[in-house]
Amino acid sequence: MSKTTTSTTLIKATGINRYYGNTHAVKNLEFELHAGDILGFLGPNGAGKSTSMQILSGSLAPDAGQITINGFDLVENPTQAKQQLGYLPEQPPLYKELTVDEYLGYCAQLRKLDKNTIDSAISKAKQRCGLSDVGSKMINNLSKGYQQRVGIAQAIIHSPAVIILDEPTVGLDPIQIQEIRQLITELGEEHGIILSTHILPEVQAVCNRVQIIQQGELVYHNDMQSINAESQSSQTDFCFREKVNTQLFDSIDGVENIEILDNESLRISFSTDNSKADNAHRQLLKIVNEQSWTLLSMLPKTRSLEQIFIELTTNENSASTESTESAT
Repeated sequence: MSKTTTSTTLIKATGINRYYGNTHAVKNLEFELHAGDILGFLGPNGAGKSTSMQILSGSLAPDAGQITINGFDLVENPTQAKQQLGYLPEQPPLYKELTVDEYLGYCAQLRKLDKNTIDSAISKAKQRCGLSDVGSKMINNLSKGYQQRVGIAQAIIHSPAVIILDEPTVGLDPIQIQEIRQLITELGEEHGIILSTHILPEVQAVCNRVQIIQQGELVYHNDMQSINAESQSSQTDFCFREKVNTQLFDSIDGVENIEILDNESLRISFSTDNSKADNAHRQLLKIVNEQSWTLLSMLPKTRSLEQIFIELTTNENSASTESTESAT
C-alpha cells in the first residue's frame, strides 16, 4: 500500500518507559502517527507491543514520558485526549448477551454522544463495518469475524481521529482476515490507524509505515515505499569457479557498478530501469558463456520486510544497537 500522509501529527509520544517490577517492558519509546497513516507496529510475542498500545490508549500509565493525542496531553487532559481515540484491544470488550444495536448504543453513551446523534452514529458505524444486517442479533450468535467487526465498530462509534487495533485478525479464517484488512484500509481514508501485530502479511497488505519493537525498544522505523524499493534491489552477487576479467562487463549498458568481493565473487549494480537491467543481465551471461567461465551462483541482493524483522528480532545484539531509519 502506498499513501501520501499530511503533516498533521495525531499522536506524539516521547521517552515512554514502563516497568513491571524489575522488568523494563518499554524503553524510551518514541512514537508518531500522522493523519493518513496506517502504521504497522511490529514485534514478536512478548516484545512489548500490547503494553505500548495500552499506554498510548491511556489504559496503562507510563512510568516516564509524554504523550499527546491530537494536541491533548494524555496525562494533563485525559478526557479530551481519550475522546480522540478508538481502541480495539486484542480481546474485544464485547457484552455478548446484548444485540449489536444494544451494545453499540451502550458504547455511544459511554462516549457521551448527544442523545439526538446516537442512532445516526450507530447506523454509520454499522454501515462502515458491514454490520447493517445484524443489528438485532445477539453478539454471542455472531461468527468470530463479525464479532471483530463489532469490536471495531465500538472503536469508531464517536468518529475519533485515531484508531488503535491490537491484533485484530487473530483467530480469524482467511476470508475473515481479508475482510478485516479491507475494512482497515477503508477506515484509513478518514482516520490515523495504528495496527499492532506480529503478522507481516497484515502490515504489507494495509500499512504505509512500519515500526518494529524488540525487548521493549524501538529498533526500526521506515515507510513501506522504501522497504518495497529495498526488496527490489538492483544489485546481484555473482560467484564463479575461477577468477574473471571484470573489464569485459564495463561496457555493458545498464551495468552501473562492479564491486570485487573476492577472487571469484563480485557484486554488480544494475540500472533501476527494468528493461535496461534485463538486457544487461543477458549481455553479461552471454560474455560468461563466450569466455567459458563457470557461474556457480547468481543471487539478487534483496532485503524484504520479513528479512528485516528476522534480523532485528532474533539477534539480541543487533536489536540493542540498530539505529532506526528515518521515515519519510
